Amino acid sequence: MGKIITIGREFGSGGREVGKRLSDELGIAYYDNEIITEIAKRTELAEGYVQHVMENGPTALMPITIGRTFYMGADPVMEQNNAIYREQSLLVQELAENSDCVIVGRSADYILRDKKPLRLFIYADMESRMERCRKRAPEQEHFTDKELRRHIQDVDKRRSKYYQFFTGQTWGEKLNYDLCINTSGANIEDLVKVIAKLVK
Repeated sequence: MGKIITIGREFGSGGREVGKRLSDELGIAYYDNEIITEIAKRTELAEGYVQHVMENGPTALMPITIGRTFYMGADPVMEQNNAIYREQSLLVQELAENSDCVIVGRSADYILRDKKPLRLFIYADMESRMERCRKRAPEQEHFTDKELRRHIQDVDKRRSKYYQFFTGQTWGEKLNYDLCINTSGANIEDLVKVIAKLVK
């Protein structure tokens, strides 16, 4: 089995940077937003819509295991959501079959559980996350501290809801990961070098 690394992350914790740097350090593929683009192609749905569904979770609290035919004609929106989830699962499995890789988010730790990937979860304290968000924010974004804190919490809440709906597991629960990494005040470049040594 090759190197398959999945990364779950709190918003603003630097998880995406960890993933990209780790893939560069190991010389393996990196997948993140590319997954959304490919799912949009496969489902013939607008990329913005796919991203909205994957960021905001299902529109109804129905288990993913409910069959496709149940919604056919009755709830086309839920049917589209289920199509997105099915394609996500298939695509993540294909990517892991094709090459060594780092996959950020997309419930990849659960989807690839039979392949025994190295499952990372990246987190940080709120102050560090707010600071990181401000450094990477577009010029036109002007959140107050209160607004930014609420935004971070809202994104995490949506990720948690999506993950739980799709996997039946608790997002961020340490038992679901092999390594939980606190990036509060840390130099991510140095952290990645340590992680890369573990993987090698």
